[in-house]
This record gives sequence, structure tokens and C-alpha cells, in this order.
Amino acid sequence: MMILIIISAIFFLDQLTKVLASKFLVLNQSLPLIKGILYLTLVHNRGAAFGIFKGQLWLFIFSTIFALTLIYIGLRGGKEKRPFIYKLSLGLICAGALGNLTDRILYGHVIDFLDLRIWPVFNIADSSITIGAVLLGYSILKLKTK
Repeated sequence: MMILIIISAIFFLDQLTKVLASKFLVLNQSLPLIKGILYLTLVHNRGAAFGIFKGQLWLFIFSTIFALTLIYIGLRGGKEKRPFIYKLSLGLICAGALGNLTDRILYGHVIDFLDLRIWPVFNIADSSITIGAVLLGYSILKLKTK
């Protein structure tokens, strides 16, 4: 139940921030929040991470649905009890995937707006996926060492 709350909260925060970014920012223009460190820059990403594979909307939609299916299976688990960190990692990936999938279905692109200037512009969903992937790797490695 806790994982479902986390997924819902991150999904809501992601969608809320994207709506606000779209309402208050001008496409491709930057607004400094912390000069030299953090900017708000509205970008419509029609590709995957770093803008690769642009124009492959249906590929992204179907691959995300497939990934979400695997995550659901992983969260449901088998007979063995899964550690919380494993479930949390899948929940973070799920929340991010749902956030970006929603954008792709509604708008045909993902709304990105967080700009560190040393990394491509990203959003809350991207951050959730990245943190979840790191935690997933950690939890898998931790499980193998036991």
C-alpha cells in the first residue's frame, strides 16, 4: 500500500509541475532559479532520454506499457517476500514511466523543464526513473551478496 501512495504522489507532483511549467514558461526560454546552477527551461522532448529516437511516439508508448507490465509483475512478486528497497525502486520507476507516458499520450511529447546546464533538460518523472534505477541496481547487487 505504501508503494502505491509513493507512486501516486510522485505522479501527481510530476503532472502538476509540468502543467505549471507549461503555463508560466515560454518554450525554449530559460528562467534562472539559482543563477549558474538551476534554470527553468521549457522543452518539448519528442524523443527518449537525451532526445534520442525522436519521432518514435508509438515505440515509446508500447515499450513503456511493456515495462509497466513487468514492473507490476515485479511488485506483485512471487511467493518470496521482496525487500522494501526493491519495491521502492520499482515504484519510483513506475511513477516516472507513468508520468512521461501520460505526456506522450496527451501531448505527443514529454514536457521537460529542469535545467542544470550540464545535463539535458529533465523533469520529476525522469528524476524518479533515475533514482529508481540506481536503487534497483543497488538492491539487486545487495541481494546477490547475501
